[in-house]
Amino acid sequence: MHNPGGGKTAALDPMNQENTNPDDARLTALLRRSRPLPSLPPRFQEGVWRRIEDAAAPVKPESWLDSLAALMLRPRFAFATVAALVLAGVLLGGYDGTHVARQDAQARYLAAVAPNPLR
Repeated sequence: MHNPGGGKTAALDPMNQENTNPDDARLTALLRRSRPLPSLPPRFQEGVWRRIEDAAAPVKPESWLDSLAALMLRPRFAFATVAALVLAGVLLGGYDGTHVARQDAQARYLAAVAPNPLR
């Protein structure tokens, strides 16, 4: 949007242009004096640095089980952990299935050869 004289209107001027008003420095100083900064609590900087150091310090696991869980949940070991758990599930399922099949076979054999009162 241009005015008839060919120059830009005030609405299109960028807001972050350098202000050449000489009263600006005095106005800034006056505004800063009117809103004084609150004083910090005692030992504020020490508390900030202590929290930074605590956050940067590695966390010690409470037990060996926590250490093991933290190790297995790392992305590097997560796939191996899942594969080991699936393999353990397959092996235990196979063992239990064999055990159940053996018990069923024994029960069928006993039913086939033993008289009724022994069952």
